Amino acid sequence: MKHPIPDHNPMRAQYGPMATPAPTHFALSVTDGVATVTLNRPERKNPLTFDSYAELRDWFLGLQKATDIRAVVLTGAGDNFCSGGDVHEIIGPLTKMSMPELLAFTRMTGALVSAMRACPQPIVAAIDGVCAGAGAMMALASDLRLGTPATNTAFLFTRVGLAGADMGACALLPRMIGQGRASELLFTGRAMTAAEGQAWGFFNALHESAALLPAAHKLAAQLAQGPTFAHGMTKTMLHQEWAMTLDQAIEAEAQAQAICMQTQDFRRAYEAFAAKQRPVFEGD
Repeated sequence: MKHPIPDHNPMRAQYGPMATPAPTHFALSVTDGVATVTLNRPERKNPLTFDSYAELRDWFLGLQKATDIRAVVLTGAGDNFCSGGDVHEIIGPLTKMSMPELLAFTRMTGALVSAMRACPQPIVAAIDGVCAGAGAMMALASDLRLGTPATNTAFLFTRVGLAGADMGACALLPRMIGQGRASELLFTGRAMTAAEGQAWGFFNALHESAALLPAAHKLAAQLAQGPTFAHGMTKTMLHQEWAMTLDQAIEAEAQAQAICMQTQDFRRAYEAFAAKQRPVFEGD
């Protein structure tokens, strides 16, 4: 993502291409400003481990300073998105931990959701097959979700004797699909079908499995070609206005829009319109 900080600015050195080592717990590729993050344990339906939680958290945190990534596609290898935390590698060890250790773990998993919501880049989740537990929360933390008719999404925390309140589920899910529907899914742990998910607003669209990832990349590419500074502002406002009154939200949006009107992308859009051309946004 190109930040509106010129080369001569003393802070410019803080921003640059993602310089972290190649991830070891998920697959990553970057093409034309779109990063594709693939959960890559298809033989186990792509479950998460202690290490993959931490690596994903750190990678999404790094996006706040990345100049080369303008949108993200999040998906799973094979025919499934993510089955949640690995039963043997996570749940087993958790039963032997002390309370401080358990709190460190639950804070780490929540930090992944926080990092996804805090990064300015739009995240498009391409979700096929199983989408459960922490996987469902990663889908929920994304900005846009595409599914397939075979997708089943389950917030199954109660199935393992835990509260439905996990990784921000009680805040995010009611805002997405409504309090009553969210209550049902979080109390029962039952799977939400793809048809329900689309009707309730969880999925933006459904595609056949073969068309899912191309559709996600097409959508992400469109976002990456847009005014990325303004996209980041939109994401910030969508997040911050949860805790605002209407009057506070209107004032916050007035300030946000005034800031965006100072960008070169706003000027480019006007000049392109006047010239009857399509604007080429650069994110500054």
